[in-house]
Amino acid sequence: MRRRDFITLASSALIAWPLAARAQQAAIPVIGFLSSASPDVYAYVVSAFRQGLSETGYVEGRNVAIEFRWADGQNGRLPALATDLVRRQVSVIAAPGSTPAALAAKATTATIPIVFEVGIDPVAAGLVSSLARPGGNVTGVTNINIELAPKRLELLRDLVPTANVIALLVNPTSPDITKTVSRDLRAGARTLGLQLHILDASTDGDFDTVFATLIQLGAGALMIAPDLFFITRNEALAKLTIRHAMPAITQYREFATAGGLMSYGGSITDAARRVGVYTGRVLKGEKPADLPVQRSTKVELIINLKTAKTLGLTVSPTLLRRADEVIE
Repeated sequence: MRRRDFITLASSALIAWPLAARAQQAAIPVIGFLSSASPDVYAYVVSAFRQGLSETGYVEGRNVAIEFRWADGQNGRLPALATDLVRRQVSVIAAPGSTPAALAAKATTATIPIVFEVGIDPVAAGLVSSLARPGGNVTGVTNINIELAPKRLELLRDLVPTANVIALLVNPTSPDITKTVSRDLRAGARTLGLQLHILDASTDGDFDTVFATLIQLGAGALMIAPDLFFITRNEALAKLTIRHAMPAITQYREFATAGGLMSYGGSITDAARRVGVYTGRVLKGEKPADLPVQRSTKVELIINLKTAKTLGLTVSPTLLRRADEVIE
């Protein structure tokens, strides 16, 4: 081989190598992770999601990349965030633990696969055609949270038997969740002979008004609806309930661990892990239309005994035995 030909061949190889490396890097699938929450609050959910991915052979940074988009509790930001992921041409969109995020993703794309995790009926919400055969580009996991709202009301009544007036805090920017929970709790309150008042909050500034209204109503206890706007503010809500001596319950264990009285709901980590598994299966080529909607049925009851004592409440031994975790 002549020296000139050798130099030309070597130069071509040097140029082709980074191009090939970039092409190989570009071939790594990208997951779009869309959430109403914030990264600090949802770190444990992301960890569970990654665990599910790993069960199908995908490890972030090795053979898959994840683009995170966080709405920080502001559901109005979700459509733009979903549009950004579609523009990014991600391989699949995962929306664990957020009905508004799942709906925003579905409204944005009919081609990119979507894997959700919601607490409401995904058929009634228009996410899928049926649980067994979702159809289209969407499938996912449901948890056992929305239908537990009447049970949360019973638990709160058992712990605060003198409370005849109960308030329900909802986020009006999550109409599907608000409608379902409000309907179920109105029925539950009538059965128990309780007065139920529904209060709205969708910004931090609404909380002072909510607690002032609770005092005016003479409410003896508060239920917080399952919504990621509230989960991103668990610590603030827990402090407010203690400051105003207001017994409260929600679905999220983070509320109880932050100082709130009690939580009762489906395991978010179990559901997020399942979303990770389904996301990995979609990346391997399975179609969402052929993946039945799964159901996560693991339920946890967390009681903050320290807060109960602060509020002057006595927790029965029976209720303590039922608890999966007692914070002392």
